[in-house]
Amino acid sequence: MTIEREAGQPPVWQNDTPEGQAPVLEGQDWAAWPVYDSATLGLRDYWYPVDWVDRFGRKPRPVRILGEDIVLVREGDEIYALHDRCPHRGVPLSHGRRQFPDTVSCAYHGWTFDLKSGNLCAVLTDGPDSPICGKLKVRTYPVAQRLGLVWVYIGAGPVPPVERDIPDELLDNDFAMGGRSDVRNGNWRFAAENGFDEGHAKYLHNTALWRLFKVMPAWNKTRLQQEGPWLVRVQDELHWEADYPGLGVWTNKRWWKRMPLPDRPGKGKRVNKVIDALDIPGFVSIRLPGLLRVAYPQFIHYEWYVPVDEDHVRYVQIMVRFERGLTGVAFKAKYLAGIRWLFHGQFTGQDAWMVDVTDAPPERLYRPDLSITGWRRMVERSKPVVQTRPQRAKAE
Repeated sequence: MTIEREAGQPPVWQNDTPEGQAPVLEGQDWAAWPVYDSATLGLRDYWYPVDWVDRFGRKPRPVRILGEDIVLVREGDEIYALHDRCPHRGVPLSHGRRQFPDTVSCAYHGWTFDLKSGNLCAVLTDGPDSPICGKLKVRTYPVAQRLGLVWVYIGAGPVPPVERDIPDELLDNDFAMGGRSDVRNGNWRFAAENGFDEGHAKYLHNTALWRLFKVMPAWNKTRLQQEGPWLVRVQDELHWEADYPGLGVWTNKRWWKRMPLPDRPGKGKRVNKVIDALDIPGFVSIRLPGLLRVAYPQFIHYEWYVPVDEDHVRYVQIMVRFERGLTGVAFKAKYLAGIRWLFHGQFTGQDAWMVDVTDAPPERLYRPDLSITGWRRMVERSKPVVQTRPQRAKAE
């Protein structure tokens, strides 16, 4: 029986116990991961994707990220983000009007703020010489546009380039892409744990239409491997059926299902050259602040878990094929015709169902949960700045 133990932390199963004979570990609380336990609202000092660029226009639009209320406004090709609260009486600026270029005016009394700096530049109901002008401002947030998405930086101090928080392969290669973004019930940590979870797909998703013609293993022997910023699930053994004493055989095999891909994307047939060059040792990876990567031989699925508040998470999902020309066009058409609903809808909709009803701690862990505890340790070791309940911003 092999376990991994660190000072001050409970044991975590390395899923290689002979014959599977091991007691269930009791992780009744999250005391071993105090930073992670406190990260209900997410992690600061990261760029987060908010939504698709074409969903933002001149009309102010409210969003909530890590519990912070933000208004986004387009002016020409640029998109700006401000704290969504007028310092006068607390009315949301997302209810405001666009009276002048490069500004937004509060709908209540016409307090008008510069989009770039947040400075109060006019008070329409107090005349051109209003003495309060120039004496206060609303907080602004860094904004970037990449991958067809709007990104907002939540943090303090020097702002890193947005490219730091985007996988290198998405910056260095051409590709065709489809995607979906929606807000779902549940905390972001449950969403991240579900995505990287070793055990659930074999059972929960064996009814998914995406897996209708693909066999899934009954159980695996798994370990975790660090590859740069990614924590990767590596499959050492795949078992397609098992005989449970006193119960019988359980398997996902069916006569109409074909055998699935091997245990890593590079072993598949007709592997895309970009994916092959990544040399990923397993299909599923995760990195901070909450980004899942599922690599197939010919395409990759990415899934960001963006905290909205304690009880909601924004799923930003994209599927990428590193091809251009007719192959890329065909992939885009295939995505819109079926994959978007099958995978980014019905398949991950099953995940959303479980994320919504998960209620932990307390919890009892079993061997495949090494993926979850490994992810928690990864967060803990990074010593992140945890988002706390935002205080009402005072006028600056």
